[in-house]
Amino acid sequence: MGAKSKVKRRERGETLLEPPQAFESEISAFLAWVQLEKGLSPNTVESYEKDLVQCAVNLKEQGVSNWQNVRLENLSGWLSSLTADDYAASSLSRKLSAVRMLAKFLMGEGKLDQDFTELLANPRKARHLPDCLSIEEMERFLEAPDLNTPTGKRDRALFELMYGSGLRVSEICSLPMNAIDTDEGFARVFGKGSKERVVPVGKHASEAIRNYLHGGRPHFVKDGTGGELFLSMRGKAISRKMVWVLVKEYARRAGIEKNVSPHGLRHSFATHLLMGGADVRSVQEMLGHADVGTTQIYTQVEVERLLDEHANFHPLANS
Repeated sequence: MGAKSKVKRRERGETLLEPPQAFESEISAFLAWVQLEKGLSPNTVESYEKDLVQCAVNLKEQGVSNWQNVRLENLSGWLSSLTADDYAASSLSRKLSAVRMLAKFLMGEGKLDQDFTELLANPRKARHLPDCLSIEEMERFLEAPDLNTPTGKRDRALFELMYGSGLRVSEICSLPMNAIDTDEGFARVFGKGSKERVVPVGKHASEAIRNYLHGGRPHFVKDGTGGELFLSMRGKAISRKMVWVLVKEYARRAGIEKNVSPHGLRHSFATHLLMGGADVRSVQEMLGHADVGTTQIYTQVEVERLLDEHANFHPLANS
């Protein structure tokens, strides 16, 4: 096994595990292959080594004599032990990925007759959504920009469109002026994978955008300014970092203590639509989600919120 990686782990104060002898030669051959043939970085190779040794130690404790005798229930037992030790689902997925690669390598080398990872499902990762603003909080947030200034007009239009249409921050930053029809109330947006979708632009957002175009944007135009709708003080397209800073600043001004982010406005858009009875398929289309399952997470989160509210405030909930 790699002496250098062992020294590095010892220097970091990590527990050093020795691989069981019956498992060691295959692990060494695999690590040499991913480093020399696949060109993976030393850090990645070291991570693979650590995960595979950890797996091998557990397999030996289960009475498994070598890689050839590993069965599905043995790997399930290993993952269960890691779950009991409070490993995150992302860590479990990474560890399992290393074992999957080893199994495929051993199959290719003719040292395995069957891939013992084939039927093992990936650990389900918990999906965390950003904080959602209440409707009252969102109203305070949208009213925070000062409409007597060009900057305030820009920021109001920016936020009204993000919340009113559920746009991603990357989409809002690159949105050209000619993509929006405020009279008809829609915008053409190119999202992930350059997929085009048409999103509605509500009356409040349309009014804010018209106000910005006439009394705000001209103040930001400089030589070399392009056709992007939202501009910085330098006349360039507003950056994602700047949008992030603006969202944080206006949330502070509005007295909102939640951890608000640009994606939180998109999350609030979806949640408020579903709370109002919107069809999940329609929300999926507006958000540009390829999989409706991604959109349904918002529904699940709202159901969990309602259950919490019931448990906390209903007089008979805990009786």
